[in-house]
Amino acid sequence: MLDDANVIKQRDPGNALGVAASEYQQATFDAKIEHAEHDGRPIGQVVVAGMGGSALAALLVGSWLRSELKVPFEVVRNYDLPAYVGHDTLVIVSSCSGNTEETLSALDQAQQRGAQIAVLTSGGTLLARAQEGGITHVVLPDRTKIEPRMSTIAQTRALVQLLSHFDITSADYYAQIAQQADWLEIATKSWTADVTTDKNSAKQLALLAVGKTAMFYGGALTAPLAFKWKISWNENSKNVAFWNELPEFNHNEFIGWSSHPVEKPYVVFDLKSSFEHPRILTRFDVSDRLLSGMRPKAVPIELQGDSALGQLLWGCVLADFVSIYVAILNGVDPTPVKLVEKLKNELVA
Repeated sequence: MLDDANVIKQRDPGNALGVAASEYQQATFDAKIEHAEHDGRPIGQVVVAGMGGSALAALLVGSWLRSELKVPFEVVRNYDLPAYVGHDTLVIVSSCSGNTEETLSALDQAQQRGAQIAVLTSGGTLLARAQEGGITHVVLPDRTKIEPRMSTIAQTRALVQLLSHFDITSADYYAQIAQQADWLEIATKSWTADVTTDKNSAKQLALLAVGKTAMFYGGALTAPLAFKWKISWNENSKNVAFWNELPEFNHNEFIGWSSHPVEKPYVVFDLKSSFEHPRILTRFDVSDRLLSGMRPKAVPIELQGDSALGQLLWGCVLADFVSIYVAILNGVDPTPVKLVEKLKNELVA
C-alpha cells in the first residue's frame, strides 16, 4: 500500500508527505525580529508559554542547550505563569495560530507583572497585539500552509534567535541550525514516498506500528523528541500514543509492564542518541532485557547526526514521515485536526 502512488494521493490530499519532505528548508528560516528595541534589562530567568506544537521548540531548546543556559529556563503549558515571573523575567509567548487562549492568558499576566516580553506567532490575535503594542516578535511560517506540529525546526530557529537577541545565548546557535539543512535534505530523500518500502526505514517503522498503541521512550536529551513523536502520532496518525523518559521510567512505569497478559497491543520505540548520558543508554538495554516476555521487544531508533542538535532535528523529521505513513495505513487524512478546532469553537461559544 505504501508504495502505491494512487493510494497515497487519495489518503494524503493535503500533501502532508510533501510538507515533511521540505521540513529541512526550515533550518534556514529567516527569523526576522520585528520591534527589536528593548531596554536591555538584566534577565534572571526565561519562561516560554505555549501549547502543543507551539511548545515543542522550547522543550527541544531546553534539552539541547541545557548545559549552556546560564539562567533558569521553564516551559509553561497552562493558563497561568509561575509566581516568580516579574520585571527580571523574559516571557516568550508562543502560538502559531495566535489565538490559543491559554497562551493569550499568559501574555496578559506577563504584561500585568511588567515582564520583558517577546512573541512567536504566525498571525491571529497574538500578532495583532504584538504589532499594536510594539512587542518584540518573530512571524512564523503561515500555519495555513504548514501545521504547527510540522514547523518545529522553524520555531526552534526563531526561538534561538530571540534568546540571542536578549543575550541569553550565543548567536552561534542560530547559525548551527542552518548548518544542518544540507545534511537533513540528504536524510529526508530516503524517506519520501517514491522510495520503496524495502529501502525506506520510515515506511518500515510505520508497518511495525500500525494497529497498535505506540510507546515512545527517550532519555534526558531525547525526552522532548519522544514527546514530539507522541504529538505526531496523535495529530498525523490520529492514534493514541504515550511517552516517557529514562531514568524516571525505571522508577515506576517499568514495573507496570510486568503484569499479564504478556501479549499487549503495543509497539515500543526507544529513541537513542549517541550524545545521551552513557548510563541512560545502558538503562535502555537492561530494561529491554529484563522486560523480555513481559512487553513487546523495543524497536531502537538510533538517531543520526554528528551533533546533539543534528540528531534531534533528524528525529523530528522522521517522526512526521513515519506518523504520516501510519495515517495512510489507517485510511485517514494526516493533515486536519478537526476535533481540536471543534473544541476551540465550543470553548468560545
